[in-house]
Amino acid sequence: MAKKILMCGNEVLAEAAIIAGCRFYAGYPITPQNELPAYMSKRMPEVGGIFIQAESEISAINMVFGASLRGARAMTSSSSPGISLKQEGISYLAGCELPALIVNIMRGGPGLGNIAPSQSDYFQATRGGGHGDYRQIVLAPASLQEIADLTMLSFDLADKYRTPVMILGDGILGQMMEPVELASRLETQDSRQKKDWILDGCKGRKPRIIRSLLLGKGELEELNNRLQRRYKEIKDKEVRCEILYGDDSDVMLVAYGTTSRICSNVVKDLRARGKKVGLVRPVSLWPFPEKQLKELAERVKSFLVVEMSCGQMIEDVKLSIECKRPVHFYGRSGGEVPAEDEIIREVEKIA
Repeated sequence: MAKKILMCGNEVLAEAAIIAGCRFYAGYPITPQNELPAYMSKRMPEVGGIFIQAESEISAINMVFGASLRGARAMTSSSSPGISLKQEGISYLAGCELPALIVNIMRGGPGLGNIAPSQSDYFQATRGGGHGDYRQIVLAPASLQEIADLTMLSFDLADKYRTPVMILGDGILGQMMEPVELASRLETQDSRQKKDWILDGCKGRKPRIIRSLLLGKGELEELNNRLQRRYKEIKDKEVRCEILYGDDSDVMLVAYGTTSRICSNVVKDLRARGKKVGLVRPVSLWPFPEKQLKELAERVKSFLVVEMSCGQMIEDVKLSIECKRPVHFYGRSGGEVPAEDEIIREVEKIA
């Protein structure tokens, strides 16, 4: 039986990235994700990788751009306002079809806000955040074991689709501690061997050019059409979600990340009282589980979306079910966390 170790979420994410073959990290400190770069600063030299504390978030994302261009598995991390500064660089990654992992351990906003947990960056993450017609895969773990698993998956998805991938967590997941099982073997395979598009010197072949400045007639539209075909493939193949009691529920809660953990306990409590309540937990926020929600709308009577925000994911829920059922909302903002009894009261109002 594999050994489990007790770690905090930020450190789990960093170690999982290293196991997955990440050998370049650039970031800038901001609470509540500081344990992640601190851990990377120690571990990267031990595995022959590169750690850089950049002079700014803007510098960090562009360093990741350069490392990805060279074929490295590269990542950066930050928290809400720091991710805002990285958006132009993420758009450049998407425009140049470069893989990278971006981690956002969300804090309260808008502005500098506070250092408490929040989910108010959902729009920014799932709508791309930067300029242009692009998307990024967004994965939302709800436990530390899932942080480890999704981090390793993220690098594979980024390489497979040549796209930036975001892990969207929050201050609770980043700071909390749980036992976690990590792979026992570091990934040592040189990923550059499989990347025939990277810039590694011509060496007897034709030159390669990777750029997002496309000025020729129709060039940029051709890129956008290629990206949209890829995004459609991602939507067809990479949706991930968990559904509890989808067959017999009258009210279906919809929540992700930390909030889904709270809602899971609410479902257990109400089920013990004979209430027909279930839970949909999107794991991939983009692509969103539209088909699964649409199918549930044929059976359940109503939905209750619970978020640590003023209401952002609720829009995707409404779009998914095409207004076939009422969609209610309960949220707390500014770093406040919904309590179980608050959510139970909302369910009882609906029921």
